[in-house]
Amino acid sequence: MQWEVVIGLETHAQLSTNSKIFSGASTAFGAAPNVQACAVDLALPGVLPVLNKGAVERAVKFGLAIGAKINRKSIFARKNYFYPDLPKGYQISQFELPIVAEGELTVQLPDYEKTVRITRAHLEEDAGKSLHEDFHGMTGIDLNRAGTPLLEIVSEPDMRSAQEAVAYAKALHSLVRWIGICDGNMQEGSFRCDANVSVRPKGQEAFGTRCEIKNLNSFKFLEKAIEYEVRRQIELIEDGGTVVQETRLYDPDRDETRSMRSKEEANDYRYFPDPDLLPLVVDEAFLDQARTGLPELPQAMRERFMGDYALPAYDAGVLTSSREMAAYFEDTAKAFGGEAKIAANWIMGDLSAALNKDGKDLADSPISSALLAGLLKRIADGTISGKIAKEVFAAMWAGEGDADAIIEARGLKQVSDAGAIEKIVDDILAANPAQVAEYRAGKDKVFGFFVGQAMKASKGKANPAQLNDILKKKLAG
Repeated sequence: MQWEVVIGLETHAQLSTNSKIFSGASTAFGAAPNVQACAVDLALPGVLPVLNKGAVERAVKFGLAIGAKINRKSIFARKNYFYPDLPKGYQISQFELPIVAEGELTVQLPDYEKTVRITRAHLEEDAGKSLHEDFHGMTGIDLNRAGTPLLEIVSEPDMRSAQEAVAYAKALHSLVRWIGICDGNMQEGSFRCDANVSVRPKGQEAFGTRCEIKNLNSFKFLEKAIEYEVRRQIELIEDGGTVVQETRLYDPDRDETRSMRSKEEANDYRYFPDPDLLPLVVDEAFLDQARTGLPELPQAMRERFMGDYALPAYDAGVLTSSREMAAYFEDTAKAFGGEAKIAANWIMGDLSAALNKDGKDLADSPISSALLAGLLKRIADGTISGKIAKEVFAAMWAGEGDADAIIEARGLKQVSDAGAIEKIVDDILAANPAQVAEYRAGKDKVFGFFVGQAMKASKGKANPAQLNDILKKKLAG
């Protein structure tokens, strides 16, 4: 039987406010346990929540960025459940009327684009954290995260593979960082995903029974967890079993998902409007302020890069994967002044490889956009060849100076003097009469031998285009 995979993601993005969503306590990461949990976060008697305006601004910005409907009136509700790291016994969230509804996000995959519908995005507070290590059979509770502002972003079940789900998660991660509403630090829990996964026979309209995989905090784990869960469900059904709707955890050490608890439905949480919080009303002036605070969005910039710089869709997508990379490319392209595709190739190729190898962010690159543009100019004007440029790039990365200084210090300037190249070619042809005879007898592959000998004789400095022209003329007799 042929199976179709159905995936929807629920993503929690921690909003980049300095204080919590309903209190003035700090949201800074890394403090000692429980020192950033104030009376409101701890739900001490007599305290009242006060909504953080900055959290609302960030939620509205996100809604505008995905072309969503901003609900002018939204309501906070109490989501009731009992867990050790939830001091109130309920979580303040939004249920029937979220602040953001009905948006979409276009995702660039290697061979196609995919538009994923976003059902809603709602504001809520985070819970605390249960700590199981170093307590010898006991659990510690750290309530520093309690009350941290979250935007929960819920997609429609539009994705049909783990690869599509990862591409969507990466695009969403890029967007929340791009518009400045979340730092996206997955190691610190600022951006984490829950994946709803089901399978159904191809051609069937009804969805299969879904399982939710909780708290996936890396794109690699997201992909592996979905792939494992898909295999598990298909094998279970094909062996005559039935998928049970439940919440599961992914164990990266064993590369498997395992059952955590039965999946709750909305009525299990007994939602009701929070009596301590008035309805949230967003007026036109507030919307306009949020709209003017948005930067140029990734989709618009992708289209502009394709138009202004004649880049393919894939290149434009990669270069707009972050604001930092987009700015670096545009600064390089403008300073270079030549064909922008060359700048794109170097940024996506050599620069990205060097950053990955050294574990650096673009902001920490030893080669600035101006330095890279200087190197590209020397390739374009024939001072150095593309091959020599890689040596210069490595020296620039090591901090030896700009391209001109390195070319001068190492004597790497390309030989473009026709007379000098002719002499090299004449010497090689004279020294290799057998190969000359082979070439003239129709063995074209021998041409590469002459090029290699000439480049070796010139220590890689001969202008390749000139060398080829001179060789062809000389060999033609």
